[in-house]
Amino acid sequence: MKILILGGTVFLGRAIVEACAARGHEVTLFNRGQRNPDLFPELEHLRGDRDGNLEALRGRRWDAVIDPSGYLPRLVRASAELLADAVDHYTFISSISVYAGFPTRGMDENAPLGTLDDPTVEEITGESYGPLKVLCEQAVAETLPGRSLIIRPGLIVGPHDPTNRFTYWVDRVARGGDVLAPNRPDLDVQVIDVRDLAEWTVRLVERKQTGIYNATGPDYHLTLREVLETCKTTTGSDARWIWADEEFLDAQGVEEWTGLPLWIHNTPDMVGFSAMNIDRALAEGLTLRPLATTVADTLAWSQTLPADAERRAGISPEREAELLSLWRDQQ
Repeated sequence: MKILILGGTVFLGRAIVEACAARGHEVTLFNRGQRNPDLFPELEHLRGDRDGNLEALRGRRWDAVIDPSGYLPRLVRASAELLADAVDHYTFISSISVYAGFPTRGMDENAPLGTLDDPTVEEITGESYGPLKVLCEQAVAETLPGRSLIIRPGLIVGPHDPTNRFTYWVDRVARGGDVLAPNRPDLDVQVIDVRDLAEWTVRLVERKQTGIYNATGPDYHLTLREVLETCKTTTGSDARWIWADEEFLDAQGVEEWTGLPLWIHNTPDMVGFSAMNIDRALAEGLTLRPLATTVADTLAWSQTLPADAERRAGISPEREAELLSLWRDQQ
């Protein structure tokens, strides 16, 4: 197949390109050339900008397009409209965050979606990100009726993850010693290896599959404690968990999800956040590698990064030591 990727050089886009190439597809990348521009020199690169400079896409034809880089509905609609007569199939990578809330475990693709009071808003925040993705989904579905695939991933993890949300725990546990953790060891956790998501997406594209799919993992109940224990076993560390109360972490200004990744507060509207139903995706062939494999590969990649690499999530060793000392003083 001839497949166009909008983006294609960062994390999921990168993994999708690799999956396409591994399966023998002819791949074209369209992006600004600003992030990892030297990747995939053997492939065709078209330069442009989704915000007003799509000219490089005109007059061309592909069998399918995969869009892992759309966040604003205005720009997604512009891309979809331009490509509507140039492709047979459009895949849009959305997000689990599209749902209006997570009051119950096991929510499926029919759960209520988030909305914006002002649908023209283009500032991406924690509150607007999900509803904006909803509008992006709608733009694609309206522009290519019956020819679109919408995938809603949960937390994507693995090598080349720029967020550090999962990598933080892999690295931290590998260092060993006393590890500060939120006192919710039985907290539900769902993650999907970027390579599993990419490979499955490409298989669906090959079949020109349509519809909407939650895409996360694993296909069993996973807890925070089990994630940490898997990191410990896989890395061979001597880590010891120091479970600090949420009240203490809040008082010390440690942010959920970013300060200590995977942690979210125990509130009624977040009960099902990491307990989504993925039966539809599993029925369509989603396969998931063992968590230990993801941990090992993430650590191997992380160890290749320079010491001063940006770490968007997690706390520094110095801050953790300070918090551990404060926590012990309170016991």
